[in-house]
Amino acid sequence: MAHLTEYSPTFLDTLSRPLRNLRLSVTDRCNLRCQYCMPEEEYVWLPRKEILTLEEVSGLVDIFAELGVNKVRLTGGEPLVRRDLAALVRMIARNPQIKDLAITTNGILLAEAAQALHDAGLHRVTVSLDTLRPDRFTALTRKDSHAKVLNGIKTAGQVGLKELKIDTVVIRGVNEDELVDLLEFGKQISAEVRFIEYMDVGGATLWSMDKVFSRAEILEVLTRQYGYIEPVAAVSAAPADRFVLPDGTVFGIVASTTTPFCSTCDRSRLTADGTWYLCLYAQHGIDLRSPLRSGASKAEIISTIVSVWTMRSDRGAEERKEIRSRDVLVSVDRLRQDPRLEMHTRGG
Repeated sequence: MAHLTEYSPTFLDTLSRPLRNLRLSVTDRCNLRCQYCMPEEEYVWLPRKEILTLEEVSGLVDIFAELGVNKVRLTGGEPLVRRDLAALVRMIARNPQIKDLAITTNGILLAEAAQALHDAGLHRVTVSLDTLRPDRFTALTRKDSHAKVLNGIKTAGQVGLKELKIDTVVIRGVNEDELVDLLEFGKQISAEVRFIEYMDVGGATLWSMDKVFSRAEILEVLTRQYGYIEPVAAVSAAPADRFVLPDGTVFGIVASTTTPFCSTCDRSRLTADGTWYLCLYAQHGIDLRSPLRSGASKAEIISTIVSVWTMRSDRGAEERKEIRSRDVLVSVDRLRQDPRLEMHTRGG
């Protein structure tokens, strides 16, 4: 195979998309049971012996960084349930190729972890918060932990974690009446709110199209409240389209269901057991754990990643949009046969 230095850090897939952004799931476990992600009563978990060690994770990140990845987001499951997560943050943050190191968390454990994460070199935090109402939070998540999430958000700001974002999955009949309240909350805590359309990804076994509150509807609600809303002009591979209110407040909408952005998607996902997925909707992944543990050289792993990415043609969200009778993506039985298809396993 070619020597490492012959690889371009900007090699492209078949649709000319670079490999830039790695979503890194550090655990498939979660301390919530949100309706849109983990609505079932029982789940099949990844065997613990197959979970990558922190050193293995860091080693793979270093390889991806050599190939052009400069953004890493820690996900889960709930990433903060992984022991010694700050140690992993420190390992990744040492790599000068990683320009953006972030985490997406439900916030329950954030208050106690925030200082260590900040000190380890974490750049940004995104907290998932779908409601400002404690009773509604309990109904959505099956846990009475709303106050802990709010405390985690407050603490993140106090320790100096900047560029805080709030992610809200908007579901018709559940929380679309809180869009304005959530934006106002974002203003109060200096956080950018991102509204996310309900997606039919693996694990969303209660999904249906009539529950999707679309980008157009979100903008309609907010326009009635605030007046003219201006799009933020930017060339970006980020999942959110950004908008600005008349008072200068910026917010985002991730409209993967009704307005997919597959043509610019530079993201791939690595599960906690080392399975690499090229698309959130992908049904099959590439096992990187086995060659790593069997003693494969860095050059051999690089060769696998390069050959797979350059053949990538995935555009899962666009393909789903083209389906007229759109239903749940993966059945419960199949999810139990292959838990890697779960949203909480491969990360958002």
